[in-house]
Amino acid sequence: MFRERLDALPERFEQFTPAWLYADRAAWSSLPGDYAARLLVTAERCPDQWPALEASQYLAFSRNGDRIGYETPYMQRRRMLNALALGECVAGDGRHLDRIIDGALLIAEEGGWQLPAHNVYIRDAQVLPLPDPRRPVVDLFAAETGAQLALLATLFEDALNAETPMIVARLDDEISRRIIRPYLEEHFWWMGRGDEPMNNWTAWCTQNVLLAAFSRPFNDETRRRVVEKAAASLDFFLKDYGDDGACEEGVLYYRHAGLCLFNALNILATVAPDAFAPLFRAEKIRNMAEFIAYMHVSDDRYFNFADSSARAGFCGAREYLFGKAVGSRLLTDLAAADWKASPEPDAPEEINLFYRLQGAMTAAELTAHDAPRPAVGDRYFPSIGLMVARDDRFALAVKAGDNGDSHNHNDTGSFTIYKDGKPYIIDVGVENYTAKTFSPRRYEIWTMQSAFHNLPSFGGVMQKDGEAFAAGDVAVALGDDTAEISMELAGAYPDPAGVESYRRTVRLTKGDGIEITDMFQGTRPATLSLMLAEKPAVTEDRISIPGRGDIAIDGGLMPQIETIAITDSRLRAAWPDTLYRILIPLSGSTLRLTIN
Repeated sequence: MFRERLDALPERFEQFTPAWLYADRAAWSSLPGDYAARLLVTAERCPDQWPALEASQYLAFSRNGDRIGYETPYMQRRRMLNALALGECVAGDGRHLDRIIDGALLIAEEGGWQLPAHNVYIRDAQVLPLPDPRRPVVDLFAAETGAQLALLATLFEDALNAETPMIVARLDDEISRRIIRPYLEEHFWWMGRGDEPMNNWTAWCTQNVLLAAFSRPFNDETRRRVVEKAAASLDFFLKDYGDDGACEEGVLYYRHAGLCLFNALNILATVAPDAFAPLFRAEKIRNMAEFIAYMHVSDDRYFNFADSSARAGFCGAREYLFGKAVGSRLLTDLAAADWKASPEPDAPEEINLFYRLQGAMTAAELTAHDAPRPAVGDRYFPSIGLMVARDDRFALAVKAGDNGDSHNHNDTGSFTIYKDGKPYIIDVGVENYTAKTFSPRRYEIWTMQSAFHNLPSFGGVMQKDGEAFAAGDVAVALGDDTAEISMELAGAYPDPAGVESYRRTVRLTKGDGIEITDMFQGTRPATLSLMLAEKPAVTEDRISIPGRGDIAIDGGLMPQIETIAITDSRLRAAWPDTLYRILIPLSGSTLRLTIN
């Protein structure tokens, strides 16, 4: 798709201006008053001291798998720099310029911009304990840092040069040395090659390299080489998406994948409009844009699977701009309504400065966008086997597919249910990342295991990871009154499970309720797990959840309740301090749950 457009590249690229410049006081004065006030307050509340980054913190990942000790101050530096930059853009009086210089040069002096968990040159190789400044690694956050400093240099260039031209020159040198040169001279796995599977890294890194290359005055020859390599990478990224646009990594990674594709295309379409702007009309790109709308349930809650949280944040400026670019009223209306509902529309925790600048430049338009929150219909995404359906009370998602997805959990056949916008039967999500998360021991982590999804186990044997472990014979019927999906799940389990057949059918009868029918044949006893966020009361034929409803059981023995204490901060952002697993032994060949 992208490489096909390279023949239309111009001899010279158009100008790319990433944001209003600091000197453009009229533009910055046009921000909605409450939005500008938030930016000013966030800047004033920045800590007096910049957090230290120590070698021992970096080494901790290689020593014991800890990511938090280094990543927390690393991210804090970048958030502080963004806050100060935006606060200064609003204030316009120089009050934060010295701190901006301090922060930018402090980051420029870091030994490596790549995170400890990503300090590697070959995919899935053992990470190096410390960065080698002679051979920079371009990972997600090195690329993001390069883009951040490039934008800062552009925004404040005149003001910084008035202090001394050495500041911008230093930033440009670091961006060239750490990002542009290695990007052009090295092959990092995320750039793509042949049939190698890609993921969010490809679009995310490519977007930020393009930001760095076109925000700073690199020559056209360098920029052309960057564009040609970026086009190849974006094609490698797109090959792993179906025409339906579904993100197999889940809603959290939509924002690092689909939205990063948008901004990569946004930059390319600006600097080479004849070559790349037509791609915004591609149906696949539009479907990728709208995927988030079908995953949305209420407020900041979404249907989640893989390494996504059930609370994946509010939509905002990027979704709105993507919707405008592809002509999707569904997405622009959702994004504007979500932006207005968000308690933090200025996204103070975001470390990507470009996203925050896009938010500022779009704030007035989002404020003026007067449309109700859109109604979202039912949808089946065959590329990942995901059905979503709704009525006035229930929102249902059922995932067929396989266990070979990027950021996979062994969740083939699992379902998630919301009622009146509140969690009913849940997907737990993922804990904070550690060295174990992306290692051969990944499926020792309980949140990755099928027994902690809404799935059966057989004599304690759970689903297996890998593309071969998949749902089969999937059938979907979406109608005005019902939505139904059925599948055979035997193939998702290894031979020791002894499953001859496990046929699951999930039906939403609109205006009535949801029915799950599981039909089983096998050599080992079957026990169904259900994950809940509210403490239930159980009898042999019923699960009652206060404030939600009842689940009638037909074909099961007395359910057992297990409590799971939630202490991980990432899980606690979505759930209370205790979750509940209900274990329902099947009494025969058929188990039916009626949910109302």
